[in-house]
Amino acid sequence: MRPMGKSKSMRRAVPTAVCAAALAAGVLASPATARPDGPGQTPKGAPSWQLKDSGTDARFRGLAAVSRDTAWVAGSKGTVLRTSDGGRTWRDVSPPGGAALELRDVEAFDARRAVVLAIGEGEASRVLRTDDGGATWTESFRNTDPKAFYDCVTFFDPRHGLALSDPVDGRYRVLSTADGGRSWKVLPNTGMPRAQEGEAAFAASGQCLVAAGPRDVWLATGGAARARVLHSADRGLTWRATDAPIPAGDPARGVFGLAFRDRTHGIAVGGDYRPDQASPKAAAHTRDGGRTWTPAGRPPPAYRSGVAWLPHSRTTALAVGPTGTDLTSDGGRTWRTVDPGSFDTVDCARDGGCWASGEKGRVARLER
Repeated sequence: MRPMGKSKSMRRAVPTAVCAAALAAGVLASPATARPDGPGQTPKGAPSWQLKDSGTDARFRGLAAVSRDTAWVAGSKGTVLRTSDGGRTWRDVSPPGGAALELRDVEAFDARRAVVLAIGEGEASRVLRTDDGGATWTESFRNTDPKAFYDCVTFFDPRHGLALSDPVDGRYRVLSTADGGRSWKVLPNTGMPRAQEGEAAFAASGQCLVAAGPRDVWLATGGAARARVLHSADRGLTWRATDAPIPAGDPARGVFGLAFRDRTHGIAVGGDYRPDQASPKAAAHTRDGGRTWTPAGRPPPAYRSGVAWLPHSRTTALAVGPTGTDLTSDGGRTWRTVDPGSFDTVDCARDGGCWASGEKGRVARLER
């Protein structure tokens, strides 16, 4: 979506049960503010975001957590970084000649295989894939339709995935791959509901298109009279739209990020991304696969762009945004701020490795 100028279903599980329980108890804090002996501060040894020096000032809205040791980030100035030692060192694996690309999403299958999405009008929207840890990249898709603008990409498994464009001729456009992102085709739009006037997706966190299981996928919208979440149970061939109780009615408002821990339980976050505008209803949750959405009884206090379920927990999740990180321990019904640091997106791996990334090269891993 143009004003912003992110699925991870294969990896989105959450730390060990012990860590999840600790998070639910509210012990997540920023190491910059956590003083073990200070009143109301995090106890020594409790889980907390630990910033990792990325060595760059790029803004990383694309993030893929493979494990506690391995993660990929993708962002501005065509920057792609990869770590295999828990963030102690980062390797610059940016696509050659891609400094003009605005990378907003990355989907990684392991330490060697990944797909990145560049956004923008016309040929600025591209998909690239690597099979050797970023030593080389192959461009597998370049948009040639000036009316298309791609925002997010997601995968059901290492072979099958989708990429989402803002509406073209009144309907969202969806690309499909069956070979891990090596080739793409445009799906027919006959099963896609018509878009509202001004409606689009937000390329804010790589989470405007997310999958759970082998066939279910959801897309988040904003910018129109109503914020909506669209759901497909057949890998993007047919869709059903549902209104979401998150602020809308303005190009800067809507649902920015989604996370589903299975095909029925999901969380939506968003609001108004302008820092001078309030976002009093920035989260909602569903227990029926997105057929209905319930607003959070106590939502995050401000706009949030990214969200992730914590591994091995049925009720605990994190939401992030420019003004902080929030925690829910009841499936999205209530939230409380646990860290003031700025992040755009968050992702967790099956082994419990949770990562966050954002502006000015900020990357952090959840430590415990």
